[in-house]
Amino acid sequence: MLTLQTNWNELADKSIRGELLNLKEGLSVLEADDDEVLALMQAAFKVRKHYYGKKVKLNLIINAKSGLCPEDCGYCSQSIVSKAAIQKYPLLEKETLVDGARKAMELKVGTYCIVASGRGPTNKELDQVVEAVKEIKSTMPMKICACLGILSEAQAVKLKEAGVDRYNHNLNTSKQNFSNITTTHTYDDRVDTVEKAKAAGMSPCSGCIIGMGETNEEIVEMAYALRELDADSIPVNFLNSIPGTPLENNRELNPRKCLKVLALMRFICPTKEIRIAGGREVNLRSLQALGLYAANSVFVGDYLTTEGQEATADHKMIEDLGFEIELCAL
Repeated sequence: MLTLQTNWNELADKSIRGELLNLKEGLSVLEADDDEVLALMQAAFKVRKHYYGKKVKLNLIINAKSGLCPEDCGYCSQSIVSKAAIQKYPLLEKETLVDGARKAMELKVGTYCIVASGRGPTNKELDQVVEAVKEIKSTMPMKICACLGILSEAQAVKLKEAGVDRYNHNLNTSKQNFSNITTTHTYDDRVDTVEKAKAAGMSPCSGCIIGMGETNEEIVEMAYALRELDADSIPVNFLNSIPGTPLENNRELNPRKCLKVLALMRFICPTKEIRIAGGREVNLRSLQALGLYAANSVFVGDYLTTEGQEATADHKMIEDLGFEIELCAL
């Protein structure tokens, strides 16, 4: 195991040179002694600063359709197997989606994320999103990310033509662990949708959820998979164990482990947007700010069915770090 700061700096230099960390090196990051966390984050910051300086990209989610999902994803409060007490509603009207973009602008958000539950969009739902995107893009300097589930080639092209800049479809977990989390679609289905988004000309966004029973080796393999997928944006979610979901008793994370995961993602995907995503408030807790020494992007506001901290608190956190919000950043 690597234990000295100079060794972490060697990994940072290797990452900046574009060389891939091997499995042993990746595991050394995740298994680092807690006393080494600050040295590890300093090394991750060396890579982050090399590619992104001190800029932070802000993203905001609108839960465009809640619940009513036929998929059985064990982490999700909106799945068919969930008993969580959440709001359930069909796809929001165009005006509501546009209003959400205006709110995002007020909060200095550069990328507005339209997220809908379900296996994939119906033609009617896709048309609603398309009409909203066209109005947003014609009236606001706003980047749009859509997350609507599994896409056909034609649907991907239609979203791109409407002005969608980025499409999100997370791998979520390792290929080995996938069937333990979801059985109604496959890991390869997710990869296929990301490839369709790329082929249509949208920027690919794909990430993971940490804390779903995966091993450290599988976390390293997830990072390798996301590098291979060439995702431009990598949201790193930390499981928020929601009562009523199959994974409601999974509470294996602590803030130090979350920081080590963020450092690993930065080392393995040095040129990519690493985003601190869902579950950061409940898992990173008082160490949230340290996460931005590895990550260069963060969600503000609420998530899908769980609340986030006030966006103004995120603005203050970024200011206190001496970092700068990057406006309208894809």
